[in-house]
Amino acid sequence: MIAIGSAGIFGKGFMQGTQTHLEFIPERTTDFIFAAYSEEFGLIGNALLIAGFFALIWRGLSIALDGPTLFTRLLAAAVSMVYFVYAFVNMSMVSGILPVVGVPLPFISYGGTAMVTLGVGIGVLMSVNRAKRLLQS
Repeated sequence: MIAIGSAGIFGKGFMQGTQTHLEFIPERTTDFIFAAYSEEFGLIGNALLIAGFFALIWRGLSIALDGPTLFTRLLAAAVSMVYFVYAFVNMSMVSGILPVVGVPLPFISYGGTAMVTLGVGIGVLMSVNRAKRLLQS
């Protein structure tokens, strides 16, 4: 919470975070990456990150609404909800609202397994969108 609060509106700058680089934040590259990001990029950076997640989830849900079958609609909605839950739980956990559970921040946290599974989720969304276009033509 100190790292997030000390950043201000514009943050301290890339690689300039004191809480992060003096190792006051545990697991700063995986579980607590949002605290490190917040300290370095501030409120503006957080707003852009949350807007990016919102756009990703919004697009996933719009793909789900236009899915050609019930299965593809449910699949696309479930993948979109996975992104929402990962982002919400990680940001809430770092902010102190929820207990620490070890959920990565999508596409930001260090870790191969999370990146692969989230990338596969993007591929599934793209496939559902492509199936809709193929059935229309």
